[in-house]
Amino acid sequence: MKIGLIDVDGHNFPNLPLMKLSAWHKSRGDSVEWYSPLLSDHKDRVYMSKVFSASADFDYYIEADEIVKGGTGYAIALEDGVERYDKSKDSPLPYDIEHIMPDYSLYRTDTAYGFLSRGCPRGCAFCHVKAKEGCRAYKVADLGEFWNGQKEICLCDPNILACPDWRDLLDQLAKSRASVDFNQGLDIRLMTEEKAKALAKVRTKRIHFAFDRYEDKDIILPRLRTFKEHTKINTRKMTVYVLCGFDTTLEQDLERIYAIRELGFSPYVMIYNRQRLDRDDPLRILANWVNNRIVFWSCDRFENYRRSNK
Repeated sequence: MKIGLIDVDGHNFPNLPLMKLSAWHKSRGDSVEWYSPLLSDHKDRVYMSKVFSASADFDYYIEADEIVKGGTGYAIALEDGVERYDKSKDSPLPYDIEHIMPDYSLYRTDTAYGFLSRGCPRGCAFCHVKAKEGCRAYKVADLGEFWNGQKEICLCDPNILACPDWRDLLDQLAKSRASVDFNQGLDIRLMTEEKAKALAKVRTKRIHFAFDRYEDKDIILPRLRTFKEHTKINTRKMTVYVLCGFDTTLEQDLERIYAIRELGFSPYVMIYNRQRLDRDDPLRILANWVNNRIVFWSCDRFENYRRSNK
């Protein structure tokens, strides 16, 4: 078969399903290439994968016998200002494709990407993991399924600390001696001294924590402080995601941001449904300030940043 692939989001971050589809088709002797409306010939099948709902769809004519669309981006719709996930519009990969070693040559990357666990027990209203993967965390793979000796690993698990097999999974990461980027926000509310020591054994490239709910501040802030003390991991490697624009005021957002900085961590503003906001919206300006670390650490107050950028 002649297979074409379209990464609807672009190529800024490798698309894991497309890498797995490529590996599976190549194992069957099929030809696989990126689809181009100008350069590609007729295809038997073209796969279109979309992770982010905000990404514009591929609107060029596709010359193929079959077109298969999949990904969370196609399954999310905006209803009354709230993003809803419709599982019936998603296309999960078959088991034998889901558990194949990804074709990393597709993106010419030296980093391994994958999931050791899926699901999350939190069921937050702003998150689609509950609808997509279930309201519990569970092991889905061993590291060797998507890592074959690369020096870096990008781990995409939604809540690995909630997984009953967290000890085994963190031990696998530690034994790999690879530099690990915990791409999603680790649930600091589940952090214990034992888990902190296990994480300290992992060679970390980056650790992201999540501070999504303002009402959790009395839990999250002390545990961030404790984690820092127990692990001695360089805080430059640690980022705290701050969800803004969902159910908090700007004042509550700033309170969390200042508190995170006081602990020596770098906050990162994640705006809920960002595309609905005008360019001059205060939340967009807040993100421009916080998410540029050089600017953020050199300008101590948000009002000073706004004043200097008027």
